[in-house]
Amino acid sequence: MRLRTSVGLLAVVGAALLSAGCGAVGRVTSGDPSQGKKLFTEKCGSCHTLADAKTQGTIGPNLDDAFSSDKEQGFDEQTMADVVRGQIAYPEKPMPPNLVAGSDANDVSVYIAKCSGNPNCGVTAARNAPAPGGATTTAPSGGGGQPNGKAIFTSAGCAGCHTLKDANATGNVGPNLDQLKPPKDVVVHQVEVGGGAMPAFKGRLSDAQIQAVSAYVAQVAGK
Repeated sequence: MRLRTSVGLLAVVGAALLSAGCGAVGRVTSGDPSQGKKLFTEKCGSCHTLADAKTQGTIGPNLDDAFSSDKEQGFDEQTMADVVRGQIAYPEKPMPPNLVAGSDANDVSVYIAKCSGNPNCGVTAARNAPAPGGATTTAPSGGGGQPNGKAIFTSAGCAGCHTLKDANATGNVGPNLDQLKPPKDVVVHQVEVGGGAMPAFKGRLSDAQIQAVSAYVAQVAGK
């Protein structure tokens, strides 16, 4: 997910709402920041920096920088949540559409409004949220957890940038992996060192996690 910087956001979102119809996106009247943190880490962190979520994406604006100034100027969390919700509903490229919708979009909006500019805002991600890249499956023989490539692809933010049918990912920031059909060694290299808008994941994912997600992509791409 890629959000615009906050300068002039109220005007931009207001214009979008008017052009789409008054009831297209209402005010954010409810939202679960814990669920929002989970979704942000999965869907948005590969593109945005937000200290509380420990994400360091550089494709989109740094959300701590973008909203800290708004908070200093006295904007309340309700206003900022409404702004973020409008941007999710009316994204600008390369931010893909429909990353989150409905109550999920409200949850993300509330979380960003609450925690941007506050690296320790006190929100704990929903329990079913794996740490970025940390998802595992239990080995049938009881030999300990083994990295789950598909879960890593989702939790590390890959789905927000790439299209991969098997993972229900429709990102358009990076290459369409179903079309590219990269072999495992190519995926490993790209994940480790990054390139272009893609950050390097070496040091953020373990070697075992990189191998697992690379094997997964190579196995399912184009199928």
